[in-house]
Amino acid sequence: MKPAVSAAWTYACKVAEVTIGQPKIATFGRMSVGIFQLGDGYAALLNICPHRAGLLCEGPICGTTRQTDKTEFVYERAGELVRCAWHGWEFDIRSGKCLVDDRLKARTFPVHLDGEDLYVELGR
Repeated sequence: MKPAVSAAWTYACKVAEVTIGQPKIATFGRMSVGIFQLGDGYAALLNICPHRAGLLCEGPICGTTRQTDKTEFVYERAGELVRCAWHGWEFDIRSGKCLVDDRLKARTFPVHLDGEDLYVELGR
């Protein structure tokens, strides 16, 4: 589906440039955005960690451990989180929500697919 004609939609990259587990860092003027391929589509995050302004999208893509009533570790959400390389804070790639401090949220952008092209809505 072709994005509606609007100044808010900006070409980001080709689909082939984004693979699961390896985001594409796209630059729009002075703004850096990480484009991620997830199991069910694409997502985009501002490449600035809201904790201490590190390069969020250049950290590892990961999952996290879930708290249980037993003395065990249960790893879940593999590939759904990005961990800031500076301090290890984890953020949900789709929503931008921080796992350790719900007051923090990374800025997200809608991503639209048009054939082999990905567009990001920067003006929202």
